[in-house]
Amino acid sequence: MAGLGSSMLYSFLLFSVILSLQEMYREKLASSELFTILGGFISSLIFAVLLTFIGNFQETCGIRTGWGSVLVAEAIALIAAGTVHRVCVTTCFLFSAGLLYEINKLSGMMLLKNEVKTRRH
Repeated sequence: MAGLGSSMLYSFLLFSVILSLQEMYREKLASSELFTILGGFISSLIFAVLLTFIGNFQETCGIRTGWGSVLVAEAIALIAAGTVHRVCVTTCFLFSAGLLYEINKLSGMMLLKNEVKTRRH
């Protein structure tokens, strides 16, 4: 499993690369309906990696994580989506909600698995 520092570094690098590529190809992403939906999905990936970065940063500093980090990551992803097209903002929000649901479900499963391991020992 990756440590907090390396996960934080990789998520920041992914954030930078995805945002740069999205801004480079924003004319192409705004050219058709399908590409506009793809632009929203790419912005939701920005949300996921930024949420990972913020969560790891807060854990490293000893700050309690919560919904504030989700709101900050979502706001930045929606702003990035807004630079491509207005419809990207809506699709980014919808894809981000789906990703957040899956991340929360995965986190709950991992927490349950760790609790079972600690009960055995």
